[in-house]
Amino acid sequence: MAVPPPTTPDHSGEPVFRLHEGGKMEIAATVGLANRDDLSLAYTPGVAQVCEAIAANQHLVNDYTWVGNTVAVVTDGSAVLGLGNIGPRAAMPVMEGKAVLFKQFGGVDAVPICLDTQDPDEIVKTVVALAPSFGGINLEDISAPRCFEIEDRLKEELDIPVFHDDQHGTAVVALAAFENALTLTGRLNETTRVVVSGAGAAGVAVTRMLLASGVRDIAVVDRAGVLHSSRDDLHPAKRALAEITADVTGRKGSIAEVFPGADVYIGVSGGTVPEEVVATMAPEAIIFAMANPHPEVAVPLAHKYARVVATGRSDFPNQINNVLAFPGIFRGAFDVRARAITEGMKLAAAQALAALVGNDLSEDYVIPSPFDPRVAPAVAAAVAEAARRDGVAKKHV
Repeated sequence: MAVPPPTTPDHSGEPVFRLHEGGKMEIAATVGLANRDDLSLAYTPGVAQVCEAIAANQHLVNDYTWVGNTVAVVTDGSAVLGLGNIGPRAAMPVMEGKAVLFKQFGGVDAVPICLDTQDPDEIVKTVVALAPSFGGINLEDISAPRCFEIEDRLKEELDIPVFHDDQHGTAVVALAAFENALTLTGRLNETTRVVVSGAGAAGVAVTRMLLASGVRDIAVVDRAGVLHSSRDDLHPAKRALAEITADVTGRKGSIAEVFPGADVYIGVSGGTVPEEVVATMAPEAIIFAMANPHPEVAVPLAHKYARVVATGRSDFPNQINNVLAFPGIFRGAFDVRARAITEGMKLAAAQALAALVGNDLSEDYVIPSPFDPRVAPAVAAAVAEAARRDGVAKKHV
């Protein structure tokens, strides 16, 4: 007996579905085609001259096509938001949204590409084959640890920026808020104790950015406790992180064992920290509970024990939102035609974000709003200058 197709629910009356109906983006021409002369310039025979020029000098593709201002937003649908492995089709609304944010906040054109494979070899091969059509690659919502391998291999094979936003965008914004929170509470990077909950893409990148900023005492915790090399269940990315964190400080055990006296908690795990554990933190603590939609420490509870509280949500102050980073980072990279995004460029982006807060620094304002019009230009300028400094800029005008 044939199985009937599933019944499709009627979402037509729901505002969020109405907004998404037909998708959130379209392709639009930048030139007019009003007559035969226009057509002869935009297409045959005139276009042949541009093709021949690019064939003779490949770099001209950035001047005479969309390539120099267009990024591919690539996912395999394996780690979408907090929804998990929902596949490439269900990931498309998020990738469209990302593309809209690129355009709105950075003036960068973006194309969502959802791949129907979760094999790292196939993903790398496909992205490399697509790369001539784009000026940069933004990897999105690819599960760890595969995301580390995929990004590293693409960086080796391509001479355009490759950026896994779940890692580096989160890390840039978190570091900016972290630096301002330390200033507000009178702390120094080198003497601040940090607990990072979550050792996936975001946790690894946040930890490495904090270390690069001068933090020395970080305990990274996953479901089995603190990462340290004596554990036999660590994949290479976690083991490498253990070697530069707990192996240095000697910290081991559960999250409850490393919380007492901690100055800062950064949650990128989606778990829950009990109140009796949160209560053991140092006075004037800093809590960044960034899981969405449910922070690891509920906001009222966090305020009970911390002076500065940040989340990933837009309905509370101090939102750690990647949109503060990635549009400006790619805008700056494209402006100087950078061949990569370096650690120096990411640190420069974080410093630019932190500096925008300025004298308005307060418990409820350690990071700018995504709608602050200064954000993308400031980040872009800092990233472009860092690209020149780091020797990856192809354009120096």
